[in-house]
Amino acid sequence: MTGSLFSTLTCTQCLSEFSIHETHSFCQHCNQPLVASYELTKCTTEQIIDFSISSMWRYKRVLPVLNEKNIVSLGEGNTPLLPLIKSSSFWGVRNLWLKEEAGNPTGSFKARGMSMAVSKAREWGISAFCAPTAGNAGSALAAYAAATGAEAHIYMPMATPEAFRMDCTVMGARVVEVDGSIRDAGIAMQKENADGKWWDISTLKEPFRLEGKKTLGYELAEQLGWCLPDVILYPTGGGTGLIGIWKAFREMQQMGWITEIPTRMIAIQTQGCRPVVDAFEAGADHCKLFESPAETIANGLRVPKPFGDKMIMKVLHESHGAALAVSEKDMLESMRAFAGREGIFLSPEGAALAAAVPMLKDKNLIYDSDRIVLINTGSPYKYLENLT
Repeated sequence: MTGSLFSTLTCTQCLSEFSIHETHSFCQHCNQPLVASYELTKCTTEQIIDFSISSMWRYKRVLPVLNEKNIVSLGEGNTPLLPLIKSSSFWGVRNLWLKEEAGNPTGSFKARGMSMAVSKAREWGISAFCAPTAGNAGSALAAYAAATGAEAHIYMPMATPEAFRMDCTVMGARVVEVDGSIRDAGIAMQKENADGKWWDISTLKEPFRLEGKKTLGYELAEQLGWCLPDVILYPTGGGTGLIGIWKAFREMQQMGWITEIPTRMIAIQTQGCRPVVDAFEAGADHCKLFESPAETIANGLRVPKPFGDKMIMKVLHESHGAALAVSEKDMLESMRAFAGREGIFLSPEGAALAAAVPMLKDKNLIYDSDRIVLINTGSPYKYLENLT
């Protein structure tokens, strides 16, 4: 057994509670996401963390899988937090780090969420999945489904780079290409899965990808000696990682590992698809559908309306954070400048964060004294056809 403290599933909207021993996706009463809750009490890190494990499963006591035999792991998590000394000096900020997620299985942070969701699905006896994807989520689902002998049905926009499509097919997944955005891919998937024959593992339409992404927050805190950063910049499409990091910080506060959360969460999007930015600037608690999103080199940011939009907005407001959009030109120029300065080739989504730093300083949304973390969500090499 894992010693998990997983106790219930709770609706983020109506607060209805659901048993952890029955299969649930999202709240059937109000069509909102469910989140995993735990029986957390004041305790030490040694009582929760298994320091003998080097993957994200070191935090298994605050993760939802109950039996270790159901864990499907390819070595996800435990990614480096790199000090960006040159960029810190260049931008004039106190401390700057890069959380480098490109080393995860299949090359992105999506491995965290899919490892968790597929593991929990295995515990529930589920062996067929479906998901729409802008690229990285499909790669990760195909890999973890293959690792446990399950079916994967993946729907992706035709504009998705070929490397992602190859990732999925070589793992044995069925790939359906759809004209349009990830939203259109999701609509096509829902039509084919109207009878629910596959478990829909779309972003936040099940509770467990969030728990995998949550481990980013635990890792960051551990790597920084339990002294949280002042600012985290997060490239926001579906927003699961942004929500998950904040959830981790709240859980650590409940357990007494930290007394306060100084971190301002900042969502970064593209000018061609900016539903979160528009909602934040309007002071709204949800996002409107962003009509006709422009194609972008950062495929993961082309999400016209995230399903967890209310959760994203809540995190931004609770953390006294912000949201900002950058242009395609900004991303490309920042990618090259950052690589030349730091020797690190960022994904387009990561380059969006680099582009945002001086803009945020100009707007007095980050300060010289801030300790800042940028989350580079994946490898740039799958995007090469976007960059040539």
